[in-house]
Amino acid sequence: MIGLVATGIATGSFVQAVLADAIPIKVGPPPPPSGGLPGTLNSDEARDLDLPLKDRFFLQPLTPTQAAQRAKESAKEIVNVKQLIDQKAWPYVQNDLRLRAGYLRYDLNTVISAKPKDQKQTLKELTGKLFQTISNLDHAAKIKSTPEAEKYYAQTVSSLNDVLSKLG
Repeated sequence: MIGLVATGIATGSFVQAVLADAIPIKVGPPPPPSGGLPGTLNSDEARDLDLPLKDRFFLQPLTPTQAAQRAKESAKEIVNVKQLIDQKAWPYVQNDLRLRAGYLRYDLNTVISAKPKDQKQTLKELTGKLFQTISNLDHAAKIKSTPEAEKYYAQTVSSLNDVLSKLG
């Protein structure tokens, strides 16, 4: 009991000695804005909530031709997800699908908006079907089901081929 009290007193005096030697730390101003990517005003701009959404959107608008090219690249990357499915790397499957599908959706909407009115409806239906199969594939990866993932992967590739053939 006496040892416990002595330890408490010794610890208390040690703490007081440490606190007595406390030295204040000087904090400077925040760093200047870091700039941004070419074509943007500032990298901090996306967090500026006073700007309208179209000015802070991270995907820059492209011409329909450039959007079609990027959509084809995104489609190739979605097709390459098969390797990750075979390895059962489910988080990577989900992340890759979600990233590529975001670009693909944006670019397909850009291309569809530039098409004549008679072609828009069929393209919208095909892209709706495509994104439903991508969503199903994402869910299969979420529940870690290899048979479902392979089934929806085949459907996704088929839908991708349909959409890309209509784009021209």
